[in-house]
Amino acid sequence: MDTPSHDVSRLHGLFATLREDLSKQIVGQSGLVERLLIALLADGHLLVEGAPGLAKTTAIRALAARVEADFARVQFTPDLLPADLTGTEVWRPQDGRFEFQPGPIFHSVLLADEINRAPAKVQSALLEAMGERQVTVGRQTYALPPLFLVMATQNPIEQEGTFPLPEAQLDRFLMYVRIGYPEADAEGEILRLARERAKQGLQAEGAAVERISQADVFAARAAVLDLHFAPQLERYLIELVLASRDAARYDPALARRISWGASPRGSIALERCARARAWLAGRDFVTPDDIRAIAPDVLRHRVLPSYEATAEGWDGDRLVAGLLDKVPLP
Repeated sequence: MDTPSHDVSRLHGLFATLREDLSKQIVGQSGLVERLLIALLADGHLLVEGAPGLAKTTAIRALAARVEADFARVQFTPDLLPADLTGTEVWRPQDGRFEFQPGPIFHSVLLADEINRAPAKVQSALLEAMGERQVTVGRQTYALPPLFLVMATQNPIEQEGTFPLPEAQLDRFLMYVRIGYPEADAEGEILRLARERAKQGLQAEGAAVERISQADVFAARAAVLDLHFAPQLERYLIELVLASRDAARYDPALARRISWGASPRGSIALERCARARAWLAGRDFVTPDDIRAIAPDVLRHRVLPSYEATAEGWDGDRLVAGLLDKVPLP
């Protein structure tokens, strides 16, 4: 069912204000702010890679503070156990039964900090919950909250003692976002903001912020799905994904550099993210620019270089750029 136009206008206003508020708190990372909102609207999860101190934790905390959602942060370490994330059954001798104690994964917004520092069993517990939206402990299965957003982070430095996510698990993330250092002007604004926070205190600063209800988030998601997506534009999106599997039609040299292309999950993610980007821009239709702008974050972890390409210094970013260059616009 289409969302009424007056309600769509109200939702646009709510998310425009949310974006503005987040941009004031997360200075110099406008791309990360936009990707967080896209993930929220597209009902997906985010993997963010960046050096320490780039406001990754601040960004997801700020989003949770402005949406009707409870927040949890888990620091992933080599000694972390799956039960530390999902929860466990505790024996109650007074009642003669086991009682389930939910873990932090049952919060609506979860920060999985430095996910690659935890062993495969813990990573799998998180990624299964992301895919299935439920957790099984013993013989009992527990549903996760209807609003469930995971932002996992990776540190691109200090790779000793880490457990890189396999490509099949990376595919569970809607987007894989890489962020860098802010510009000089933004750095000055960060210093000013840090001084104000030190004077006022973070809790006092965020106390009066109005939160977006979960009902409005779900309504915005429905509005995103109502956007017009032209048939020729859908064909262009499909061609991009098909070219990642067989680029020989466009460039045989590029085809030799791609080991594996994006799955249908990649097609779905690209369409949902392009829709969300268009909706955030206040449009009721998707453009080729929406697809091209979001394609690197959606596809960089889904288009894998061959051994030959890796030896030549190619990675997912360069392969996706090649696909965008070769596949003609509609």
